[in-house]
Amino acid sequence: MENIPSFNELIERSIIEHWDLDALTDYKGRTLQYHDVARKIEKLHIMFEASGVKQGDKIAICGRNSSMWAATFLAILTYGAIAVPILHEFTAEQIHNIVNHSDAKLLFAGDVVSTQIDAAQMPNIEGIIYLPDLSLILSRTEKLTYTREHLNEMFGQKYPKYFRAEHVHYYREKNPDELALINYTSGTTGHSKGVMIPYRAMWSNADFAMNVLGDKLKPGDNIISILPMAHMYGMAFEFIFEFICGLHIFYLTRIPSPAIIAQALQDVKPAIMIAVPLVIEKIIRKKVFPKIQNNKMKILLNTPVINKKVREKIKEQVYEAFGGNLYEIIIGGAALNGEVEHFLKQIEFPFTVGYGATECAPIICYRDWKTFVPGSCGQAALHQEVRIDSTDPENTPGEILTKGPNVLLGYYKNDEATQTAIDSNGWFHTGDLATMDSDGNVFIKGRSKNMLLGSNGQNIYPEEIEDKLNSLTLVSEGLVIQEGEKLVALVHPDYDEANILGLNTGDISEIMEHNRQQLNEEMPIYSKISVIRIQEEEFEKTPKKSIKRYLYQK
Repeated sequence: MENIPSFNELIERSIIEHWDLDALTDYKGRTLQYHDVARKIEKLHIMFEASGVKQGDKIAICGRNSSMWAATFLAILTYGAIAVPILHEFTAEQIHNIVNHSDAKLLFAGDVVSTQIDAAQMPNIEGIIYLPDLSLILSRTEKLTYTREHLNEMFGQKYPKYFRAEHVHYYREKNPDELALINYTSGTTGHSKGVMIPYRAMWSNADFAMNVLGDKLKPGDNIISILPMAHMYGMAFEFIFEFICGLHIFYLTRIPSPAIIAQALQDVKPAIMIAVPLVIEKIIRKKVFPKIQNNKMKILLNTPVINKKVREKIKEQVYEAFGGNLYEIIIGGAALNGEVEHFLKQIEFPFTVGYGATECAPIICYRDWKTFVPGSCGQAALHQEVRIDSTDPENTPGEILTKGPNVLLGYYKNDEATQTAIDSNGWFHTGDLATMDSDGNVFIKGRSKNMLLGSNGQNIYPEEIEDKLNSLTLVSEGLVIQEGEKLVALVHPDYDEANILGLNTGDISEIMEHNRQQLNEEMPIYSKISVIRIQEEEFEKTPKKSIKRYLYQK
């Protein structure tokens, strides 16, 4: 790994090359051009230096996606400090714990987060800075207070004429293994671990993306950022890669509901879309399926002579629903529902499903949509090796292991977890179970810790049952748990749909019983569901929109 170039140099080069292009827009708000981002980075560098921040100090950042979040993050790395991005959906207590555990010196807090946190619970930080305008919420040092008050003056003294591209010179990491950021996992098990991401992993993920998508995009193209940037998936592929390529990133500064996303897609017309399955599934189920699930459409789709034309027309409608300008949609974070995947494949829609983990910053597997095998999550990504820990990887699921520059350094202050995750040969143990075909396509079966054991010792993968369950009538989302030797499905019904149809609680229960029988017809005997239990409230989820299973297991 000696020949890995500098990651910060990629940032520097992009800013200089794309100086007058639009860079970051808060949707329905202000736009920063690349030179504006450079100016904000420079001001923050002056502030860090004058207030005593040293290279290697930790700086936390917690808030909803915004142009200022992005500029602040870049400023931290290009100064040589270590970023600690924190998911804004975390509770105040979790935020306090992460700030304290990471030894952060400063905390940048967004508008909502700043009203929730309590500085007294974070005794070691020197200051809390308000992200929208960089004003001080808290300062515990005179240096920081003075610097913030005189920041514009200090900037003016340093650049008396004006700030130009030739003034942009950023910190270069000393070696590829140097720590760039600590990312605390959203964790479906309740406890966050600080994943130490080195510069080599940041560079390797960016290089991968430039290799597989760089020639499909051009400077000035638009992209929407939906996923939280504090999550490695959103950070790597909705922010860093696009920023390096000179793209124009739009931030949905509010909570991105399917309705807001659908509207933004029409306005922004993104060149690619990065999403978790839930977003795609909701748009398809709400915007597309109602139009095509009538009898007339079904007959046309099944008539060989007509179906090609009909499919083209449907594909056109779906394409328009996503803005009409996409090269492809990249789905990751969880498995795509089988019914939705089959539909997208049937109309030859350009989508692909990738696979990654926070610990790999994040990419592990990927294929372009043209060569993507349905049901898989691609093959080993550029720079990474992937193998399945099984004597017969094609037929018997085993744990996914991966090795390469993307792999984390370890978990911050947690040697035990590090040694469990990375073996002596450098393989990272993902905890996910999969098979792999002879071409290297990986087919995920589920998380090893979610696997249930049937009464006769059979391995039951709840995710496979849930995939079918989530396609049934009035099922908004479902979860399969084990009680004794029985399998129970918890279902949150689609109450909006039920109201439109005028159904009462008894009708919903009847439909669920019918669903259970239908599901069991498709299941082997050891995977049959004994009862469907209605879950009135939506399931609690991680910021990646995975259900927090541990909350529902007895």
